[in-house]
Amino acid sequence: MNPISLVFLAFAMSTDAFAAAIGKGSSLHKPRLLEALRTGLIFGVIEAITPVVGWLLGQAASQYVEQWDHWIAFTLLVALGAHMVHAGLKADDEEEEKQSQHSFWILAVTAFATSIDALAVGVGLAFVDVNIWVAAAAIGLATMTMVTLGTMLGRALGSVVGKRAEIVGGVVLMLVGATILYEHLSAA
Repeated sequence: MNPISLVFLAFAMSTDAFAAAIGKGSSLHKPRLLEALRTGLIFGVIEAITPVVGWLLGQAASQYVEQWDHWIAFTLLVALGAHMVHAGLKADDEEEEKQSQHSFWILAVTAFATSIDALAVGVGLAFVDVNIWVAAAAIGLATMTMVTLGTMLGRALGSVVGKRAEIVGGVVLMLVGATILYEHLSAA
């Protein structure tokens, strides 16, 4: 795989994480650059690990992973998005202040949900002349960059849409999940 293709692959793998990061950033109370970098690092590490795991699974598990990856991602993202929408629709007396950061586990689950397609890509990379470690590092770095930018963009969106930013974030996550499902089902 040539370096240009690797760069395009890395950024293609990070687009759904970017969209999710916009939602995550919009649901926080004015996230700072350090929180955006933390979010980017969590997403980047998980996005770098999943193609390696897929690569290790190889051809034996490729049919199973390819048949279910879109359903797993869809379910996780819709569930997380619905939770965010529910939290955004709470009555004012129930409404809590926006958090200044998301928990590690919420970020990790979201990152995993947006990186399941990278698992399937990793399986495919097992049959291509590519250094999986370089590919995984490129994917992780691209994702870290895109998620950091997405979180900060979400900050700007959060101030525009006010207290209902969590609803926007939840809808974005559900749309990412629906898009992943649609792309896989329409390609079949």
